[in-house]
Amino acid sequence: MSRIGKKPIAIPSGVDIKLDEGLLKVKGPKGELERKIHPKVSVTVEAGTAQVSIQDESRESRALQGLFRMLVANMVTGVSQGFEKALEIVGVGYRAELKDRTAVLNVGYSQPVNFELPEGVDAKIDKTKIVLSSIDKELLGLTAAKIRSIRKPEPYKGKGIKYADEMIRRKAGKTGVK
Repeated sequence: MSRIGKKPIAIPSGVDIKLDEGLLKVKGPKGELERKIHPKVSVTVEAGTAQVSIQDESRESRALQGLFRMLVANMVTGVSQGFEKALEIVGVGYRAELKDRTAVLNVGYSQPVNFELPEGVDAKIDKTKIVLSSIDKELLGLTAAKIRSIRKPEPYKGKGIKYADEMIRRKAGKTGVK
């Protein structure tokens, strides 16, 4: 039984939810998102709240109820407030800059790495700090993960691209063997 899936989703003022033929559209002051709804779950909107319900009591349906409840809640939050994800670049000479919709990352390779930002994700870059913002939480997390994968933080000196709230577990070097 999904406790998360049964919770109602509060819809703030200025956010409009429409459901037609399995496609959920959420429109708000920051933009518009849409998502296809699985046939085993249904979304009902009434009196400023949205509720996700299931067709049967199978294990898969209960799991999908919690999943789609969070997806719809993230859509509502995204179009009303938006999401941000911060990345930090650690290392001597490592830096980044923004040229149009392309992030140019100098992270220790022989050539700078050009990363094209996807449509719907905006970035603010201040040499060693990258702040990504979007209304789509899924796309934002995927973009941040792709940027991080260009140069993952290494465990000895901590050099690389890391999330701002990420803690890097450090290892002792050769001198730690004694």
